[in-house]
Amino acid sequence: MTFYFIDIINSKSKKLMKKLIILLFICLFIFSCQNPNDKKTIRIIHAGSLSLPVKLIVETYNNEFPDIEILTESWGSKAGARQISELKKDCDVFISADNIIIETFLMPEYASWSIPFAGNEMVLAYNSSSHFADSINDSNWYSILTREDVLTARSSPDADPCGVRAVMMLLLSDLYYQDPMISEILLEKDQNFIRPKEADLIALLEKNTVDYLYIYKSIAVQHHFEYLSLPDSINLSKPELSEYYALVSFETIGNTPESTYTETGTPIVYGITIPSIAKNKEGAIHFIQFFLDSEKGARILEENGQNILLPAKSKFKNNIPESLQSFLE
Repeated sequence: MTFYFIDIINSKSKKLMKKLIILLFICLFIFSCQNPNDKKTIRIIHAGSLSLPVKLIVETYNNEFPDIEILTESWGSKAGARQISELKKDCDVFISADNIIIETFLMPEYASWSIPFAGNEMVLAYNSSSHFADSINDSNWYSILTREDVLTARSSPDADPCGVRAVMMLLLSDLYYQDPMISEILLEKDQNFIRPKEADLIALLEKNTVDYLYIYKSIAVQHHFEYLSLPDSINLSKPELSEYYALVSFETIGNTPESTYTETGTPIVYGITIPSIAKNKEGAIHFIQFFLDSEKGARILEENGQNILLPAKSKFKNNIPESLQSFLE
């Protein structure tokens, strides 16, 4: 009788165990379907200067593919690259305001290729309330900006390519106007208005906290600011002036806080890649195809002040997925 009773208990225990195992598999299945890293989710880290066009592109993409969730994060491109290389943050698509950042901060461990897809130019953005808004021009701007009653803002060169390019723009101004004091005076001035990325500068001008921003033309266009166009020898917009831009350089923080990196003047070129740690590479390729399509993402970029550089030249052509080769020369 005792053994029979034990057998009954064992039998019930086995049945209960089977039910628990089945229930566990069901839970795991449900969890996997809801996991934010599944094939229905694409995670994007992008440059702050692309915040508005990326938002519009994602909305347009979801109009066609409503079942795919896209999660975006905006960073200064250097800081964004560090999210991948140092913090190992989930990222399926990385879009940098400087294609060189992909090479220097992510390759070879965290990326093996990049596609340079767009250009830009540095301008001085302002509004109708800015001091000397009615008289500033490409001959007197640096004299106006040195005045104590004129406040300027720029982004940090240690975190953001736009901050690097603001410094380059001033260093090139020394050469162009043959006045070595331009960069020294203006880089020392108004340092309390340096921000992590160029998108953080917008409110400073909208609220008239400052008079002028060293910023991309695309940002000025997107936010309907007035802006002063500068000579091509200063504005970093022309690939054919690469050798001239390379005459200036300075040091910033490298890919680790303890290291330094020599920044050299280069034309403004944005780049896109799929990090090696991406969990949804198939989805990433699909989004990049949409992003670079001349009738879809690229059209939105162009409407928002970007200079499209497609079909692109890439020295990493052999590493770029076959399905993206059509965007290359």
